[in-house]
Amino acid sequence: MTTTASTTFRTSLASVTLEVADPEVARSFSAALGVDTYIHQRASEAPSTGFRGFTLALTVSQPATVDGFVGAATAAGATLLKPATKSMWGYGGVVRAPDGTIWKIATPAKRDTGPATREIDEMVLLLGVEDVKAGKQFYVERGLTVARSFGGKYAEFTSDESSPVKLALYKRRGLAKDLGVPADGTGSHRIVLGGTAGSFTDPDGFVWEAAVGPAPGTSTPRARS
Repeated sequence: MTTTASTTFRTSLASVTLEVADPEVARSFSAALGVDTYIHQRASEAPSTGFRGFTLALTVSQPATVDGFVGAATAAGATLLKPATKSMWGYGGVVRAPDGTIWKIATPAKRDTGPATREIDEMVLLLGVEDVKAGKQFYVERGLTVARSFGGKYAEFTSDESSPVKLALYKRRGLAKDLGVPADGTGSHRIVLGGTAGSFTDPDGFVWEAAVGPAPGTSTPRARS
């Protein structure tokens, strides 16, 4: 399948909104984790069971910083799904927030080079999809540019100044395995992606709407130090 950009759509990921049962609790957790400048929350009672098909991933500089974020998350009520450990690719752990969102905190570094910080180097929204190639083509046709792609396993898109979060696609079952949860799930994804052009739903049911503004009390996304 040829991957060519469409002239009809020109969109980018400009905002991420989590649909939660209790927005105040979700906002409190976001503040504790240091991601309140990156995401929004809104109330929803949409049925959702099992794996919601996505994760929000934080990339930080070193293992001590991973430990600090994981500790802050669990202190704020998160459930530890995978303790932070070393692997072939680096060091990381996985938690589930009180609202049900799964967060992965990781670093490519395997040893510390200084004291832990609260700085976030990058935040990525990983969508678990059934067909990465088809999903990649769908988004390219809506104006996104592929930054990296590994066959039918992974695709990552470039982001611009309006994008607080980078967008990537991963095989659903592979993503669930990486997070340490069963791949099965039904109902709402409980997440809405804000785009700069038009409303649509992708092949895996992820909904895009008109982008909302910066998170409350901020003008642009920023790292924590």
